[in-house]
This record gives sequence, C-alpha cells and structure tokens, in this order.
Amino acid sequence: MKRFSFSLQLLLGLVAGVALGFIARAGDVAWLTTTLTEVGKIFVQLLKLAVPPLVFTAVVVSVANLRNVNGAARLAGKTLLWFLITSLIAVAFGIGLGLVINPGQGVTIATESAKAVDLEGAGTWVDFLTGIIPTNIVTAFTELNVLQIVFLGAVLGAAALAVGDKAEPFLGFSRSVLELVQKALWWVIRLAPIGTAGLIGKSVASYGWDLLAPLAKLSAGVYIGCLLVLLVSYPLLLAFVGKVNPITFYRNAWPAIELAFVSRSSVGTMPLTQRVTTERLGVDRDYASFAVPFGATTKMDGCAAIYPALAAIFVAQVFHIPLGVGQYLLIAFVSVVGSAATAGLTGAIVMLTLTLSTLGLPLEGVGLLLAIDPILDMIRTATNVAGQMVVPVLVGRAEGRLDEAVFNAPPQPLDDAPAERAVRAPEPAIA
Repeated sequence: MKRFSFSLQLLLGLVAGVALGFIARAGDVAWLTTTLTEVGKIFVQLLKLAVPPLVFTAVVVSVANLRNVNGAARLAGKTLLWFLITSLIAVAFGIGLGLVINPGQGVTIATESAKAVDLEGAGTWVDFLTGIIPTNIVTAFTELNVLQIVFLGAVLGAAALAVGDKAEPFLGFSRSVLELVQKALWWVIRLAPIGTAGLIGKSVASYGWDLLAPLAKLSAGVYIGCLLVLLVSYPLLLAFVGKVNPITFYRNAWPAIELAFVSRSSVGTMPLTQRVTTERLGVDRDYASFAVPFGATTKMDGCAAIYPALAAIFVAQVFHIPLGVGQYLLIAFVSVVGSAATAGLTGAIVMLTLTLSTLGLPLEGVGLLLAIDPILDMIRTATNVAGQMVVPVLVGRAEGRLDEAVFNAPPQPLDDAPAERAVRAPEPAIA
C-alpha cells in the first residue's frame, strides 16, 4: 500500500465501502452488513479511546506553549475573532438556505411518535454553562465529556504558566503523554482506509437512499450549505484576506478533510490536522500547537452553525411554528457563542438540543433527525476541520507566522509518523 499515497488509500477505501454497501443492501447479505458495521465500529472506538488523554494534554501543552509565542494574547484574540466571524458567515448561509428551500414544508412525518431527546447537561444555557465545570474529575474522563476535559486542561495549562519553572515536570509529563498518544493514534489513522470502507459501507447497507426521501430537502440543504462554505466562503477569505491560493490550500489540506469526512470526529482527526497545518500549510509550529487543538474542540462551522440553523427551521416548519426575525437572530447567536458545546465528537445532537431549547421549539424534533445524523455528520465534520485549518492560515499570514515556501511547495507525504520522518530527515551541513 505504500505505493499509494495516504489520500488515494482513503479514496480507495471510500469506493470499496460504497460498493460493498450496495452489494450488502441489494443482495440482503446480512453477514457483509454485520462485518462492515463491526469494522467501522472498531475504528471509531479506537479513535475515541485516545480522545480523553489527547484532548487534555493537547490543551495543557497548547496553553503552556503560548509563553513561547511573542504576542500570544494578540494571536489568541485574533484566532477567536476569526472563529466567530467564520461561524457567523456559516450560520448566515444556513439561515439563508433554510428560508429559500423551506426544508420542513410538505414533510409528512408522524411527529407524535418522535421521542424527546433532552440530554442531561445540554438542554438549556444554564445546563450548558454549569456542565462545563465537572463535579468529579474522574467522571469527566470516564464519561468522555470533552467540554469538561477542555476546561480542566485550560485551567491547568494557565496555572502552569502562572507557576513558571516549578510546573516544568508536569508540563514535561504532559508533553510526553501527548507524544505517546499521538504516536498511537497515528497508527489508528493509518487504518483509516479500512475504517472508511466499514463506516461508508455500513451507512449504505443500512440506510440506502430510502431514509433520505422524507428528509431530502434538509439533507440537500446541509450538504449545499457546507459546500458553499467550503467552496465560496473559505476560498474568498483565503484569497482576499490571507492572500494565498485557495486551490493550493485544498490540495495540501485534503487528507485531513477526507479523514474528517469518514471518521466524523474533529478530535480524532486532530493529529493529522496539526501535521497538515504545519508541514503542508506552513503555519508556525508554536502557534499551530495552540490554534489546532483549540479549533478541534470549539471551531464547528458545520455542526454548530449550518446544521442547527437548517434543522431549527425544519423542526419549526414540521411542527407548524412560525419563526420571526428575533428567532433567526437567536439562531445566529447560539451558533456563534455555543459552538463549543459540540466539543469535537461525532454528531451535533448537543448543539441542536441547545438551539431548539433556546428557541422554545419541541425537543422531539431531535428524535426526527437522529436516523440521518450519521449521513449529515460526514460533510459537517469535513467543514469543521477545513475551518480549523483556514483560520490558522489567515492569522499566521497576518502575523508573519506562515512560511509561504512550505505552503506553495509540493505536498509532503504523510505516510509515516512524525517521529519516523524526523529520523530520516537529512542532517544539516556543518559550516
């Protein structure tokens, strides 16, 4: 397989998965459907296994690394500002599409059979804000509450900055754990072509096209909205703000976007996103070590902006509840401010629940959309990860932390782990 690039391997896995899925569905081959399901499930479980230590140590180290960056506060502020701006643009696309296509009009779904989905700690803004702070440090990790893990990592990273040299043993330990987890996760990522075949094959075999029929306009709207952000918003920002070639950006960033599409996990894709951002896009490593983990847990243009906007309009129309200008402004506010609620894991149920409860819409609407969530989550996560690379490029370019020679160079291969590439790198000549 090393004769093929990693991107091509992912593409081959995608094609094989679609083909096997159609075979399993058309021929009603139960064992093939089961095999594809288990392969995909194991791959996702392996990704999730690394999430708690990866997120915690990445946030601790990224916050601590700010002391090595000149103008750290300005960089962090600019990064957050661009996160907010791009999220606002994305939610505008979502609301605009919703008003044009009216995704819930004419949809005949038995709403009385839908069950309310009110996730504990995610139903209201009070629940969300209080849910950020863990009541028990252990349960934050065992229950995989990424938002609480991010909070703990940020607090301890800031404390380490304040303590100074005395915190170096803790930071050294955190860096070592981060390197170990990233190394192990890279081995998992190398299995992505097989995982891709399982995940895509299972979706095709289980759902086919029948499930999308009553929700066709919503599904199309989510994909069109994400593609508008990917192919219009981001390229314009890259060309006119970042003053870089958008085609070159996507050529270099494609492996991370592709993996995000099939894995449906921004956090699981984070090690590859970070490598692409530094090795292919030329963003300064110290800044990227802060911006990428920060983005992987808070920058969600697909899951937290486009999807909640369209889904809220869909639910309102299905339940025949009119929305006014105030409600649309609320959608924008929730999408921009509450995007951290998605926390980089698969699915956007938490964010949708938060949006519906803020607007006073029936939470039963979440239950109506659960069945197609995996299909929609693929393009949402790809959009998320693309945005998580666009912003560091924009800020890096403005702050002189973007190496244009690296950005414009032919894409570096990503087939080996970072440590292996470093070992084989040629020694610099001694003057």
